[in-house]
Amino acid sequence: MKNSRYRMKLISAFSVIMLLSACQQLAVQDSVEIDLAQGSESNIASLTEVVEKNPKSAEAYNVRGTAYGRAGKNREALADFSRAIELDPKFYKAYANRALVYRANGDQVAAIKDYGTALKINPQYDEAYIGRGNVYRLAGDDKRAMRDFQRAIQIGSTNPRAYHSRGLIYQKAGNHNLAIEDFSTAISLQPDAAEPYNSRGVSYLATNDQENALEDINRALRLDDKFAEAWANQALVYEQRGEKSRAFKSYARAFALDKQLQIARDGMNRTRG
Repeated sequence: MKNSRYRMKLISAFSVIMLLSACQQLAVQDSVEIDLAQGSESNIASLTEVVEKNPKSAEAYNVRGTAYGRAGKNREALADFSRAIELDPKFYKAYANRALVYRANGDQVAAIKDYGTALKINPQYDEAYIGRGNVYRLAGDDKRAMRDFQRAIQIGSTNPRAYHSRGLIYQKAGNHNLAIEDFSTAISLQPDAAEPYNSRGVSYLATNDQENALEDINRALRLDDKFAEAWANQALVYEQRGEKSRAFKSYARAFALDKQLQIARDGMNRTRG
């Protein structure tokens, strides 16, 4: 999701809640995502043939492990990444991939250990800094997280997650101008990702720039119309404008997509006609 969401002029208590919501929604961005193409049975079957023909190939196991991860088959993914590491103990990418699966399983300690091993082997591997940084960030250790994101950016990372994640820390601290800059950089690196637009919209909203906030949030929804938190953020803008009917519809859409989104439930109760 460009970054500057932080100069605190608390528009209302609701904007604080939305801000925290925006930070939390990034929790899953850096984990193994489901990809029906890469994780399809046919693709996994073809990769299994490659593994069977090359049983000593660490790369073959690593690639199939990635496909398993994309399919949400974490147990199989862990087994393949571990086998790749057994075959090649210096295979830093396999350590980072296994760390992603540990993160998806909620094993932060194992994830941090694997990211650390990857970085010992290759101190210039930006993916490991970004991944470990997000483990720290989600655990509330913003100092260590910031250090990892800064390092990734310092060594020249062009991965938008480095900037987006650092922007979320700036946003959480109320440094919205810096957050907006980072979200903007993330957008320039990956203009088809919805999350940075939504995040930047939250920071614009926190600086009382409703016009840019709504523009960014709507862009996020054009890219991903099932983005529950973006619908809730859109509703917040409408609510602040006094457009309760439109706000209720957007809160209702958010709640329909995510029944656990308390912000949407509370918003519906406030704006119900």
